[in-house]
This record gives sequence, structure tokens and C-alpha cells, in this order.
Amino acid sequence: MFLTDSDIQAIWLTIRLAMVVTFVLLIVGTPIAWWLAHSKSRLKGPFGAVIALPLVLPPSVLGFYLLLAMGPNGPVGHLTRALGIGALPFTFWGLVLASVFYSLPFMVQPLQNAFEAIGDRPLEVATTLGASRLDAFFTVALPLARPGFLTASIMTFAHTVGEFGVVLMIGGNVPGVTRVASVQIYDHVEALEYAQAHRMAAIMLIFSFLVLLALNVLRPDAFKMARRD
Repeated sequence: MFLTDSDIQAIWLTIRLAMVVTFVLLIVGTPIAWWLAHSKSRLKGPFGAVIALPLVLPPSVLGFYLLLAMGPNGPVGHLTRALGIGALPFTFWGLVLASVFYSLPFMVQPLQNAFEAIGDRPLEVATTLGASRLDAFFTVALPLARPGFLTASIMTFAHTVGEFGVVLMIGGNVPGVTRVASVQIYDHVEALEYAQAHRMAAIMLIFSFLVLLALNVLRPDAFKMARRD
């Protein structure tokens, strides 16, 4: 058999995780990117640096602090227990929360660049025609920033699919719950099942190539930006 049932389960779990994280970050990342693109606040620099931290921070470090925060003695752990949700580590929604933090810059930075490229002129024209700031955002800014949303969504989805360190720290290795594709490959290698590891790794390799090809074909400028980062 080309893929085992466990492999297929891990792939579908990875796709589900990436879709949920991308959707959440579209909602959360859009106002953050808009604020970073237009704010004159002194907090813009430090806040932007915090958003970009996952780009340079080792995944194990980020995963460790997220594990502490979501643990029974952490602030997030206290909150989830008070809400009756229970502990998030080693659950699917724990993976979602950790992945949202880890993939945040891959959503925010392309959107910020797209909003900055629009400039103030189109919004000012919309305002003079009687549109409110909220109307101008939805009817002018969002349509003009559509290529940026496409780039951000593709990069966020792909980055979430390729996660390993953070998901292993937060989710562990629970079959059908937190065992994503990257962890499944690790399991195969540990068990000396190199043929199965090759098959899973080949799927990840082909997926990564197709993502970069899509960025290069659909948004050549975004592909160049991703390589510089």
C-alpha cells in the first residue's frame, strides 16, 4: 500500500489544521495588518517586531513558552479551565492556537504590504464621495488588496502544513488528534520505516514545490518578497 491508514489520517488532520488556522488568521490578521499599515503610534515598531518573532525564533522556544502559557498553571490554562474548556495542550485546538501564533507573520506581513501599496488616495476619494471609513475599507481597500490576501492565505496554509517543532511541543503525538504529517514522518524514521517516510516526505516536497510555483506564477513580486524574508 502506498500510504497506510495512519498516514492518510495524519495528512487529513494536517489539512484540517491548516484550513482552520488560515481562516482564523484571516479574521485576526487583517485588522492587525491594517493597523500596522496606517498607524503612526510609537508602539508600531515594537508590536511589529513581536508579530515577526516567529520568523527568527526557534520553534522549540516558542512552543515551550506556549506550553507554559496553556498549561494548568499558565494564564491561558487558567482561562480555559474557568471557561470549562479544559487544558489545551495535546488537543487539536491547542495545535490551532499554537499554529496561529507561529504562522501570524505569514498572514500579517503580506497583508500589511498590500495595504501600504494601496496608499491613502483611494480611501480619501471614497470618503469625499460620502463613504464612511468602514465602507471605504470594505468597498475599496479589501478589493484592491485581494492579491495580498491570496498570497497571505497560500503562505499561511503552506507554513502551517510544514510545522514540526511547535506542533510536537504543544500537541505531542496523539494519533488522530495531534499527529500531523510532519510528526508522522518523524515516527516512520524513528521506527526505521524509511520507505513509508520517503512516501510521506515526497508528498510534502511536491506540495511545497506547488505552493512556491503558485506564488511565482500568481504573484511574482510576493515570491521574491518571500525569498528575501
